[in-house]
Amino acid sequence: MNSERSTQTTERQDVSPLLKLALELGPLGVFFVANSRGAQLAELFPALGALGQPIFIATAAFMVAIAISLSVSYALTRHLPVMPLVSGVVVLVFGALTLYLQDELFIKLKPTIVNTLFGTILLGGLFFGKSLLGYVFDSAFKLDAEGWRKLTIRWGVFFFVLAVINEVVWRNFSTDFWVDFKVFGFMPITMVFTMFQLPLIQKHSIESEEKS
Repeated sequence: MNSERSTQTTERQDVSPLLKLALELGPLGVFFVANSRGAQLAELFPALGALGQPIFIATAAFMVAIAISLSVSYALTRHLPVMPLVSGVVVLVFGALTLYLQDELFIKLKPTIVNTLFGTILLGGLFFGKSLLGYVFDSAFKLDAEGWRKLTIRWGVFFFVLAVINEVVWRNFSTDFWVDFKVFGFMPITMVFTMFQLPLIQKHSIESEEKS
């Protein structure tokens, strides 16, 4: 059992950080480009025109990119972190509904649903005395119990805030603005929030025991 864990750890360490970043952010970039260049893509590839408006072309491209990203990630590590996996499943389900019903509402709801789900899991877990943040993020670092509790509360609330922001944006602005904000709004907000958690992580971190 220990050998299996150490093997998985080695495999994960062998994956380049830049490749991990590309696998995580690549599908979002594809979504943005396909939406902004949907008309041109439909001209170059007439079959795409049958999907309809640029947002539907972008949704289809997003689904394909997510499937490829998850497949490559699993092929390299033999492991799929919980958050990308759940997010990918929701994208595929709601993306399919978006294309089938020709209703962009479903793909717009995806961030709301995913963030609400993770917020509920994290805060609900604390209610039952369990911190699930490490499982959600496939965390490599170790914290003491108080550190996990505080960090879990912060991330749980933050996920709900992201869900509310998504609802405000898609309900009050254009589809193009929503797509732009999904890429250039949510990511910077999340990165800044993550950076502000570093002091808490450093304060409550536990040095890993040397493996025999």
